[in-house]
Amino acid sequence: MAKSAIQKQTHCKQTILVLTRLAMGWMFFWAFIDKLFGLGYATTPENSWLAGNSPTLGFLSSATHGPFANFYHSLAGNPLVDWLFMLGLGLIGLAFILGIGLRIAGYGGALLVILMWSSLLPPANNPFMDEHIIYALVFLLLPHLNAGRTLGLGEWWAKTQLVKKYPFLQ
Repeated sequence: MAKSAIQKQTHCKQTILVLTRLAMGWMFFWAFIDKLFGLGYATTPENSWLAGNSPTLGFLSSATHGPFANFYHSLAGNPLVDWLFMLGLGLIGLAFILGIGLRIAGYGGALLVILMWSSLLPPANNPFMDEHIIYALVFLLLPHLNAGRTLGLGEWWAKTQLVKKYPFLQ
C-alpha cells in the first residue's frame, strides 16, 4: 500500500514538473511566434518582425521606466538587440518544450526575465517582487530537477556525444 502512495506522489511531482516546463517553454515560444508573425495577440500583423518592424522598439522606447530606463531606451530598435531578443525567446521556449538544453536555456531564460524586470523598476504592485523574479527562479530550478527527462527529450539529449563533450549543454 505504501509503495502505491509513493508511486502516486512521484507521478504527481513528475506531472507538475512537465506542466511547469511546458508552460514556461510555451510562454516564451508563443511570444516569439506572435512577434515574428504578428498573430494579433500582443503583436498585430503590421507590427510583426516579418513585416519589417522591431520586436523591441515599442516596449523599450515607451514602456520602460525607473533607474535603467535611459539604458533600455538606447537599445530600442537596435537590430542586434532585436535578433538576440528573438533568438532568446525562440530557443529558450523550444528548449523547454522539448526538454533539451535546459541548463543553458534556464540560465538564459533567467537572465532575460531579470533584464525585463530591471526595465520596469520599481514593479507596479510591490517594492521589488513581481512575476519576473518568480519566472527566473523557475527557469533556474527546472534544470536542476531534470525536468526535461520526463515526457521530454532530456534523457536522449544527455546521452548525445555533443552533450558528453560539452556538459554545460545539458
